[in-house]
Amino acid sequence: MPKIGWLAGGAAIIVLASAVIGGPARADALFTDDFDDGNADGWSRNGGAWSIVTDGTPAYQQTSTGANARALAGTTTWTDYSVRARVRQVGAGTSAGVAARAQSTSQYYTLVIAGGAAQLQRVSGGTATTLATTVVGGSAGTWRTLALDVRGSALTGYVDGAAVIRAADSTFTRGRIGLVTSYAAAVFDDVAVDTAAPGPGPSPTSPSPTTPPPPGGCAVTGAATGFAAGTTGGAGGPTVQVDTAAELLSSIATPGPLTICVVGTITLPAGMYDVASDKSIVGVGATAGITGGGFNIGLPVSDVTSPPADAVHNVIVQNLTFRNASDDSINVQMYSHHVWIDHNDLAQGYDGLIDIKRGSSLVTVSWNHTHHHTKNMLLGHDDANGAQDTGRLKVTYHHNWFDATPQRNPRVRFGEPVHVYNNYYFYNTDTGVACQNTAGCLVEGNYFEDVEEPVTNTYAGPSGRCVARNNVFVGESGAPDCSGTVQEPSGYYGYTLDDPNQVKAIVTAGAGVGRL
Repeated sequence: MPKIGWLAGGAAIIVLASAVIGGPARADALFTDDFDDGNADGWSRNGGAWSIVTDGTPAYQQTSTGANARALAGTTTWTDYSVRARVRQVGAGTSAGVAARAQSTSQYYTLVIAGGAAQLQRVSGGTATTLATTVVGGSAGTWRTLALDVRGSALTGYVDGAAVIRAADSTFTRGRIGLVTSYAAAVFDDVAVDTAAPGPGPSPTSPSPTTPPPPGGCAVTGAATGFAAGTTGGAGGPTVQVDTAAELLSSIATPGPLTICVVGTITLPAGMYDVASDKSIVGVGATAGITGGGFNIGLPVSDVTSPPADAVHNVIVQNLTFRNASDDSINVQMYSHHVWIDHNDLAQGYDGLIDIKRGSSLVTVSWNHTHHHTKNMLLGHDDANGAQDTGRLKVTYHHNWFDATPQRNPRVRFGEPVHVYNNYYFYNTDTGVACQNTAGCLVEGNYFEDVEEPVTNTYAGPSGRCVARNNVFVGESGAPDCSGTVQEPSGYYGYTLDDPNQVKAIVTAGAGVGRL
């Protein structure tokens, strides 16, 4: 049973009832309970069927699987601390874990194991909102040591001593600790609350969300021009360095502004991974990249025909190499806006390298080097999607190097104006810009070298409109096949064209990673 002691000045503090987990009592420990005294005095319960059992040693068990159950302890004045416990889910069920900053049995943060995943959740009014999730493996019936560290708005989850998941949320600033289950039976033991972070602190592969940028930094370089002008990404938020898949996936899903410094090449499991609003994902140096999976910047696909209030927005992806994506390397969808994709190197994916679709708009794609890939870039995915795309898909493509990418450079549907300027096209054996299905494209100041069909509005399917002006065509390049009028991008933003005769030299010297 926990006991109350007194500090100088009359402040109360809960002191140790028995040994702290893994060693002698520590000065920064606020609370421990290993249930060896055979009772759970000091714990308040809501729901479930709780009792002391022997599971190797005395432990605290909750056996009901018909609803949520919580047991709380500690004081409501605790602010920045970590709570940890050993947890073993018994049989099938939804989840079990630990809680922090509990205002009540229906208001708290929690770290739970749900199947083979760890989740950080905010529970408010009894409703759980998942802030972040990551795969940790394991199975029900296995003891896991879970620790939830809360520092300001930074939430960090540890599983078996490793920092595996992070989120940022400022809803709850203080409160009690808890043991929680959701439609599951579980056993809990060795509960401890410390003012220090779990274990020796985050390792180099598990840095805290406030870790400063590594040598060389990773702040966003420059500013977006064109339709994405004004995009700030994670500016104003903390910075985190990542070099594992778990860290990266947790970080890109974290709510709120965040700058994510990617170190080295990170291999993702096959799939597309959602990027939340207000993120800067920036590679450190010339060797940072993503392989195996891709980024999805957008809400799940639906048939809504007007932009939702929570559309993903304000995202920057800069200075990263993308290889071997199992689907798209970068996909922007579902009314996402203010997205800047800049100075990346993309090749050898399965589907598109950079696809923009389903009502997304106000996007700039700049200074990227794409190569060794056929299906380069789509803007608008389907001839039948006019309800979402008409009046949107306003995108600027400038100073990109389309290097032996046969087609979709880009292939455009519906968008207007689509502004394609000062790009270098080399050996595109099918088409450069294909402007189809009522789209309006202005293609100006580009350098086309050995491009079979540089600009067309009659490539396939319903025709679009295009204006080609002030471009350079060399080698075996064909002539533009354009007709119609197009809105002028200068009605939306100001820009200055480089001399198209110099574009090849400018772009090959500046596009891609490590050239910021």
